[in-house]
Amino acid sequence: MKLNIKRDETGQKYVEVNVNGYDLINNPILNKGRSFTAEERASFRLRGIVPPGYLPLEEIVDKNYQIILDSPNDLERHIFLRNLQDRNETLFYAMLAKYTEQIMPLVYTPTVGVACQRFGQIYRRARGVFISYPNRDYIDEMLEHIHFDDTEVIVVSDGERILGLGDQGAGGMGIPIGKLSLYTGCAGISPNKTLPIILDAGTDNQMLLDDPLYLGWRHKRVRGQEYDDFVDKFVQAVKRRFPNVLLQWEDFAQNNALKLLNRYKDQLCTFNDDIQGTASIVVGALLSAINASGIPLSQQKITVVGAGSAGVGISNLIVDAMIDGGLSRDEAYANIFLVDRFGLISDQVTSLDFQKPFVKSLANYPKWQVKDVTNIDLLETVQNVTATMLIGVCAQGGIFTKEVVNALSANCPRPIIFPLSNPTEKAEANPHDVLDWTDGKAIVGTGTAFPLYDTGSALRRIDQVNNSYIFPGIGLGVRAVNARRITDRMFLIAAKALAEISPARNDPQANLLPPLREVRNVSRHIALAVAKEAVSAGLTNFKSDLDEVTLSNLIDEYMWEPIYLPYRTKD
Repeated sequence: MKLNIKRDETGQKYVEVNVNGYDLINNPILNKGRSFTAEERASFRLRGIVPPGYLPLEEIVDKNYQIILDSPNDLERHIFLRNLQDRNETLFYAMLAKYTEQIMPLVYTPTVGVACQRFGQIYRRARGVFISYPNRDYIDEMLEHIHFDDTEVIVVSDGERILGLGDQGAGGMGIPIGKLSLYTGCAGISPNKTLPIILDAGTDNQMLLDDPLYLGWRHKRVRGQEYDDFVDKFVQAVKRRFPNVLLQWEDFAQNNALKLLNRYKDQLCTFNDDIQGTASIVVGALLSAINASGIPLSQQKITVVGAGSAGVGISNLIVDAMIDGGLSRDEAYANIFLVDRFGLISDQVTSLDFQKPFVKSLANYPKWQVKDVTNIDLLETVQNVTATMLIGVCAQGGIFTKEVVNALSANCPRPIIFPLSNPTEKAEANPHDVLDWTDGKAIVGTGTAFPLYDTGSALRRIDQVNNSYIFPGIGLGVRAVNARRITDRMFLIAAKALAEISPARNDPQANLLPPLREVRNVSRHIALAVAKEAVSAGLTNFKSDLDEVTLSNLIDEYMWEPIYLPYRTKD
């Protein structure tokens, strides 16, 4: 969708508009509702179409927020916000900017999970592209629409592993829509530059196939070579239509996620947020937690529960951070223990190729006391490795039991505990329980939003170790300098940049992460670090000695603000 922002002779921004009347007010990126000025109403044939009463954007923001407060439940609030986004993008993002902490959980986790499950019921208006397998030979035609001309960021999912909810088929479109809303809300990437896409390869969710309101292809999932060819047709079409695009893979099943990332990471600017973005935010929060825990990173014994692509991605980036801090690669691997559904990943159990570096040879641990070497459970792992940190990405609600948490607490004065699975019911532990069990000493971060914790003397914010702190800033940095690729190192750099602005850096009792209301500044800080790396690595057309002031200006100029600029007709 075109958004022609220009500057006049005095340097002031304005929007050049070549539509009028209903075509203007039905365009969500251009619609101002009742905030069109008298001059604009005259110039763009809006008299009589727009009610005569004028209201400024700030006042309409508060009026719409009151509607949210009056709504009966979070799903209804999500539906209202999606409808608002579909008719007035600027108003939607102005609300998100002013009420970030209240609205982000409604736009994305945890509410987006329910929205995906009921996507067919709440669907109102077209947004994004549904590419179904039967239409695989028409992808170029689908992407050719003039509406997509300005696209610079795509988030794509096949809907097979939506959060911790499993296969949601075409209803998984809620995730790309939500993620791209955060790209705009958290990092200022203009909404006209974003495009959500679902690759509808069918679904194995029988409830969806039987649902008369299901809006996807009613067929069991295509797999194997047919699936690979389908995805490849999509990627090649994207490369033809948008050769400089940033493509983010989202919520693909474990057996496809890493495979697709490895296949295409050298073909275009692309990354997998579940693998790399999750790893980056966890490492950023971990680096922030080190100061509070009193145990340096090199001495942390880390247990990661969930040895899929996300868990291994986290572990790999922790290894990189430990090496960056002075450990050898072998020493770093020795500090990380993966636990999956069959217990500790060891030489006594079958493991997958990407887990191999973390496989533990039990011969190296002769003093361990376990009931069954072929299934060393979480509690036994925590006790035997004297773990100091626990990370959960297994989507097994409540697996961090009081007994496990108490065992971790016995190993160190301030254990670090990150139950990161979402939505809420899939979290490995409730952070309030963890803080109660540890008398408030645990350093806790969650993957989804939780209410404030009452310490008895004050209310304490629960850190949401959410990718929204990371991927918008990476996207902003990459797009501002038009980087050709995203590298693994960028995710470590983003994590370190986040840790640099952690409140806990100067106060061990403070939160690990800045409040969400500051996320736009966080994204800008990360974007600058990532953009520097992209330029330094020769991944842009800028010279490697590009100064920081110029980089900052590039980022600021790229960022879109949710404000109503004056409109002028095209000369």
